[in-house]
Amino acid sequence: MGDIRQVMQGLKPALLMLMVQISYASLNVFYKLATNNGMSVKVLTAYRLIFATATTIPIAIIFERKNRPKLTWRVVFMSFFCGLFGATLFQNLFFESLALISATFVSAVFNLTPAVTFILAVCFGFERLNLETAAGKTKVLGTIICIGGAMILTFLKGVEINIWTFHINLLHEGKSGTMHVHSGSKILGIFLGLASSFSFALWLIIQAKMSKEYQGHYSSTSLMSLMGAIQSTGFALCAEKDWSQWRLGWNIRLLTALYSGIVASGIMVIAIAWCVERRGPLYCSVFNPLMLVLVAIAGSMMLNEKLYLGSVIGAVLVIVGLYLVLWGKSKEMKKGTHPEIKEIEVVVTSTTLDHDNITTTTKTHQ
Repeated sequence: MGDIRQVMQGLKPALLMLMVQISYASLNVFYKLATNNGMSVKVLTAYRLIFATATTIPIAIIFERKNRPKLTWRVVFMSFFCGLFGATLFQNLFFESLALISATFVSAVFNLTPAVTFILAVCFGFERLNLETAAGKTKVLGTIICIGGAMILTFLKGVEINIWTFHINLLHEGKSGTMHVHSGSKILGIFLGLASSFSFALWLIIQAKMSKEYQGHYSSTSLMSLMGAIQSTGFALCAEKDWSQWRLGWNIRLLTALYSGIVASGIMVIAIAWCVERRGPLYCSVFNPLMLVLVAIAGSMMLNEKLYLGSVIGAVLVIVGLYLVLWGKSKEMKKGTHPEIKEIEVVVTSTTLDHDNITTTTKTHQ
């Protein structure tokens, strides 16, 4: 009996991360259904961050009531930009892209985040290419493979792959007409998806700086959610003139808003934080591509999305590049390379499409 209990304890982190990936794959489906129902992405993002704030503030009060860091104006200033790039801009760009193109494609593009973060970190001087080491060469190679995979994913279709003998098409023609997307809208959707990755990567760099000064995970998350809620609500009020968009009935709109705010940005935060604390961020990052696979399965089965050979090849290359970047990063973290500079280690722990599920660790090498 004790052996079984020990085995279950060992499996708990893996089971939790599996639950996290299933939750966020489901979130893609919910968002697709809500936008197809005619709900504005701007309003949905505002509701999500409002519910996220209402969920994370009590969590921060409970878990950090005795060791909450001192809040300064500098921290508030940084949290404003964290909320801007990691919540407001990222979520609006990402889910506008999701409304225009397939959930599988958007999920694959999001896996570019580590490569984009590495490029921006090099540009800002937080990282060096370090081509004289195997880890540095691997990160550069992984970045190139990620970008190449994204290009194939974007421009190459190939033969259609039919893996199901039946379909459950939940995505009927809705008010937004998402079933018939013109080529111009697809190009816009691709651009928005790439822009969301850059916005998220910028947030990672800012968050790494903030985490050094304000080392309270739950308080930092709730503060960022609050800033994002204020920004996204203000943006939605200015951009969305149809007041009926703000009405939430007993339908997919209310379900999506509650699920994204409470489950995705609340409960899953605790699950990921627990896994990171016990196994580390790199352990959690191993589960990254699982969501892409789950979204591809759900999209082809339930959202009438078509899988093409080019899409599969591109997605595989993006995943391979992701693992190469993470492998190089893990080697550098173990060996403590980059002795000349103050390095910000940025490790993507989960492709959860949410600002709360990335862990940043800051190391200063003397």
